[in-house]
Amino acid sequence: MSTNGKPVMFVFPGQGSQYRGMGSDICAEYQAAARVYDQASEVLGYDMRRLSFEDPNDEIGLTRYTQPALMTHQVACLRVFEDLTENAVIPDLAAGHSLGEYTALVAAGSLKFDDGLRLVKKRGELMGEHGEGGMLALTLDVETARKLADNHYCQVASCNLPEQTVVGGRESDLESLAEAIKESHPRKRAIPLATEGAFHTYFMVKAAQLFREVLDATPFGKPSVEVLSNYTAAVHEHDADAIRTRLFFQLFNPVDWVGCLRTAVDMNVATFFEFGGGIGKAETPDGKRPNLESIIKKTLKVSGHEAAYFAAINLPSIQQSAVAGVGPR
Repeated sequence: MSTNGKPVMFVFPGQGSQYRGMGSDICAEYQAAARVYDQASEVLGYDMRRLSFEDPNDEIGLTRYTQPALMTHQVACLRVFEDLTENAVIPDLAAGHSLGEYTALVAAGSLKFDDGLRLVKKRGELMGEHGEGGMLALTLDVETARKLADNHYCQVASCNLPEQTVVGGRESDLESLAEAIKESHPRKRAIPLATEGAFHTYFMVKAAQLFREVLDATPFGKPSVEVLSNYTAAVHEHDADAIRTRLFFQLFNPVDWVGCLRTAVDMNVATFFEFGGGIGKAETPDGKRPNLESIIKKTLKVSGHEAAYFAAINLPSIQQSAVAGVGPR
């Protein structure tokens, strides 16, 4: 292995990394991916291939469909990678951004894929139904962003980088916040995000209360590898109830991705593999870029920690990552 026995981390992106055509390339080439899509269609009761590959009704951007589609693609990419490497690359740590945390738990064996799909289907439905407002990505540190957001009834929703914080709130409040930032920090940016609501803020409390019933009814097992919690930025406890509570609080509290990557650095992770999703204007899977790559590499640079990064998000990158993981076969 290229990792020389040093810690390996699997990461999974969240919403915003979905796109029409997602998964079509790997399903055409590998049965491992095709089986994942068939399983998802059976569990969810709709054609996951049609939604992901064609998206004829422009639904893949709706939260209720985005979350199951992303989990399916992430697991499909992972299964192909596992087949190509003959399961030789075993992670020491797994983490995901928001929705991706659920896939991380699937990858760690704590959550069965079927149960994970049912969970994120309901999660997406509730977030979309009870969502209100929107989100802004600010090029500000979290403490500065929080002080400004608090003055406009907005709330920090995600800490992605030391100088990139996402906030959520009502549209009118976000507009007034953006105007205030122009005056107080003219060189900083406030970028609107395409979401169905102010996720990971107080607007999601009702959704979380309803989601708790589904969480409580879902079995969780002991993870085979450690999984990081977005809510605490620490390793999940192995107790099923503890995992459930962290996922419950995750819905209406900030995603501490900065903290998660800090924990990974503290654990001396030497290699990162990112699975699924894709961003960029390219219309085909092979032209997409990884969602979390830039964030991970910037974090490593700031921390002074050296680690390798590989993407496994489409046909060429999965094949390349498999070679990187175990060498040519």
